[in-house]
Amino acid sequence: MQLTRLDRWLRERFVYETHVYTLREPETIPAGVIVEEMPEAPGRRFRHRMIIRSEGQAQSIISRLKASNQMFTTRVVDRQEWYVPFLAPRDKSVTWWVIWLVITLVGGFFLIRAGINLWNSPIIQDNIQDVIKTMKS
Repeated sequence: MQLTRLDRWLRERFVYETHVYTLREPETIPAGVIVEEMPEAPGRRFRHRMIIRSEGQAQSIISRLKASNQMFTTRVVDRQEWYVPFLAPRDKSVTWWVIWLVITLVGGFFLIRAGINLWNSPIIQDNIQDVIKTMKS
């Protein structure tokens, strides 16, 4: 389904995080960036992973790495949080889901309200009592 601007903003702000893999740590690391040392394994090219949740900080770190001629790679992944499936369901738009939920709730409210008004109508009650008497006899 087509994502709306709100869906894209929610994903960028609360769902996506940037992983930057490098051979060595940069000299300065902004606050809020998580740096992990990767375990040594055969075939592993990078030793450090920086987990960045802000787009601005990611661009800042990437520009520093480019300026110092460090080899790096980036990956944008979903965070491992409990709320991610609710904000970014697979192949669905949260905005359209909320719009359809509101339409359904409003329609259900008016349908129940109309049913209550019909049930409380004395003419309808007399007709129902006549039907019940006819069915019994």
